[in-house]
Amino acid sequence: MSQNVPNKKGDSWVPTYIALGVIWGASFLFIERSLTFLTPAGVAFLRCALGALSLWSVLIYKRMRLIRDPLLLLQLWVMGMLLNVLPGVLFAFAQERVSSILAGIMNALTPIMSVIMILLVFRSERLSFERILGIVLGFFGVLVLLSVGNSIGEFSLSAILALILAVTCYGASYPFSSKYIIPRKLQPEVLATTQVTLAAFTLLPFFLYHGVTSYEISVDALLSILALGILGTGVAYIWNFRNVELAGPSLASTVTYLTPLVAVALGFFLLGEPLTWNEPIGGLIVLLGSAIAQGRIKLLRR
Repeated sequence: MSQNVPNKKGDSWVPTYIALGVIWGASFLFIERSLTFLTPAGVAFLRCALGALSLWSVLIYKRMRLIRDPLLLLQLWVMGMLLNVLPGVLFAFAQERVSSILAGIMNALTPIMSVIMILLVFRSERLSFERILGIVLGFFGVLVLLSVGNSIGEFSLSAILALILAVTCYGASYPFSSKYIIPRKLQPEVLATTQVTLAAFTLLPFFLYHGVTSYEISVDALLSILALGILGTGVAYIWNFRNVELAGPSLASTVTYLTPLVAVALGFFLLGEPLTWNEPIGGLIVLLGSAIAQGRIKLLRR
């Protein structure tokens, strides 16, 4: 069976875009609850392992062919590092020290990081006044987020740095995928399964070394890691590849405009986390900066 993707130009990416925003927004709640019995490496591994299992079931059901190209396998391993391994560990590490609300809002920096990577690393687009303004606004929003110490409990520089590094990885993944993987025109299911499986194998030694902190597992914690793996790391990555293909990497990365809204609502109503004035204000500034940097808001007439 061919791995070529059929023509999907008439397909709408909006439903999967919204679903992806909701699922990834809920991931911060799921991480928080999974940390009651897992280490950050344990959370990252199990979400990849469960995601891989769910993706393999789709692959087997559809009888899709596996990838054998060594170069493409290496590129998908890099994607796994950027989207699964490093952010998976870093977000869980940070959420041991800061609220899920703050982590979710910081995730909104992803489009700005994507623009920075496109401009400085991949150099596929030109620098402009609007892009510079958007990037500056985005980082000003982060400063507002961090301006009230009580919003993150005891200020944790290591957690903030971990969050920034995590969203930098996310930002790099979109132009990397657009340049090296999407042009291959392979089925999203094949790409996602290979990527997440390689990420799970990468994390396995760390899980075996120290992945579990407690064997007393609550129903909430168990359901959270299952949802985080099967939905957030399994089904969601098929949708992510599909969105990048249909909408382009720049627009697809703006799914992180939705994730903070979901993360804030769940953190506030279900986890009882405090919400201080600087968090929504800083989050809005970050989102505004992201929109300007990506050209969603035009300031200069051409």
